[in-house]
Amino acid sequence: MSTLRYEPVIGWEQLPPGFTHPDVAAVAIDSRSDVYLFCRAEHPVLVYDQSGRFLRSWGEGLFSMRTHGITIGPDDSVYCVDDAGHSVRKFTPEGKLLLQIGPAGTPSDTGYDGANVASVARAAGPFNRPTNLAVAPNGDLYVSDGYGNARVHRFSPKGQLLASWGEPGTGPGQFMLPHGIAVDRDGRVFVCDRESDRIQVFDAEGRYEREITDVQRPMQIVLADDLMYVSELVWRKGQRSFRNGPIERDLPARVSVFDERGAVVARVGGPDPCAPGSFCAPHGLAVDANGDLYVAEVTMTIGVKPGLVPPDCHTFQKLRPVSPA
Repeated sequence: MSTLRYEPVIGWEQLPPGFTHPDVAAVAIDSRSDVYLFCRAEHPVLVYDQSGRFLRSWGEGLFSMRTHGITIGPDDSVYCVDDAGHSVRKFTPEGKLLLQIGPAGTPSDTGYDGANVASVARAAGPFNRPTNLAVAPNGDLYVSDGYGNARVHRFSPKGQLLASWGEPGTGPGQFMLPHGIAVDRDGRVFVCDRESDRIQVFDAEGRYEREITDVQRPMQIVLADDLMYVSELVWRKGQRSFRNGPIERDLPARVSVFDERGAVVARVGGPDPCAPGSFCAPHGLAVDANGDLYVAEVTMTIGVKPGLVPPDCHTFQKLRPVSPA
């Protein structure tokens, strides 16, 4: 039963004149409560203060047009996952490159045809269209990999590959698009297995522990203050889940919040994808110290190009909890 409610904060983002972001792939928040958007646009990284005032942009010319995941480390380092660039890079908050993992532009050999996740024939090393990164309490880096692979890779803080696990499939420890990833305070690894409608949970060494199935095409996961936040993509009638089979009716996109027992405490979103507080394509997700939600949407890719929503449908939203009356 839902016990939390959220309302959209209209007009929060003060986007500079001349800037656009038809797709916002990801969002993250640093220790100063500055908000970083990772965009598929001319200006890839946009940084705002907590009030929504624009601070700076960086990353111009550095990334492919398939930017994907952004994560802020405990020291405020910024990790950017470039899907089509097949790489992970670490930056200062101002955009100075500190570390690169993966040969940018060179995918590993998995048999992937470039379009269909079911074509991934075998697992391989880093990377083939990686998706997101999580920083463990001990500093290790876990990367979900991805559209063209079926693996999770664990790296040292300096980028040395320590371990990998996963293969194509729907069984325990197998993946049909590992899309989002998080690590809890005990080192457990949570992986959004998107096209199988589940989140798989592993120990720090990659041993399978359990799965969470009360989710719909999970895109990204955030663990904060004993709550689990999950952004979930729309299913449209006629599509097919690798777990649940053919989709018989439209299932709108949403953001779900779970307590530590796994009970749903909020489900945010409605049938109109462009209404404030509802979603077209919630891709990235962040939560600040106040419990406010920041939701990045790849609206151009999922909604506008197929002709499902108008070009002015939102691509980024902030929502805040509403106190009970």
